[in-house]
Amino acid sequence: MTGGDAGAVRTETAIQVERTAKTFRSRNGVRALDQVDFSISRGEFVSILGPSGCGKSTLLRIVAGLIQPDAGGEVRVFGHAQTRMSSDVGVVFQTHNMLPWETVEANIRLAAEVAGVAPAEIDRRVEQILPVLKLERFRRNHPHELSGGMRQRAALGQILITHPKVLLLDEPFGALDALTRDQLNVELLRLWQEMRQTVLLITHSIAEAVFLSDRVLVMSESPGRIVEDMRIDLPRPRDPRTTKEQAAFGQYVGRLGRLMGVGD
Repeated sequence: MTGGDAGAVRTETAIQVERTAKTFRSRNGVRALDQVDFSISRGEFVSILGPSGCGKSTLLRIVAGLIQPDAGGEVRVFGHAQTRMSSDVGVVFQTHNMLPWETVEANIRLAAEVAGVAPAEIDRRVEQILPVLKLERFRRNHPHELSGGMRQRAALGQILITHPKVLLLDEPFGALDALTRDQLNVELLRLWQEMRQTVLLITHSIAEAVFLSDRVLVMSESPGRIVEDMRIDLPRPRDPRTTKEQAAFGQYVGRLGRLMGVGD
């Protein structure tokens, strides 16, 4: 067919990482990353797995614009060079940064206030997001009055209220017990299915990566490189009661486990 395939769907690239390496001179020249290349399409949910110390968090911080790659590497978010933190990107770390003297609602409002969002618009967003996070009843509570899972939901709210196009998650549930972590995985998936941001998740959990993701990137030991880009072809929407019982789910977990040296 001349003129291209009229039925083809063009997918916008949200994150483009090219030739990205990182050497920390302050650590006696430790090379954390070595020539990392990958791209993520708009609305995709992608997880990164890899052994401890392979540079996963360093890579996420480069994508966030918090640190810069070595010369020759480039990260672009929606076509723009990510040389510093931008309003298109929100980051959630393993440890929340809620102010202990402020209420849940005040903490969630804070990032939007700093960004200069109009007070009336912040009010509207708060009323939208609290029910989604299942925190409406706890809006007047302080962080110490919440469970660990509720604090992490509030930490997500701090970022989601700014309406980022890209959500970067660095082991946000890693410090929680297994049951709470599983419950929050379901909540995260529900939020993503409603809002459809582009998500990049750093995790050590193979089952978590398979359950949540469209693709899983596997990194080598330090210096980190992408050694596998595995598409997770499981139907959506996903439910833990049915998705994890599928034979394909177990096969993906097994394949990724062998790649990471924890399988047969």
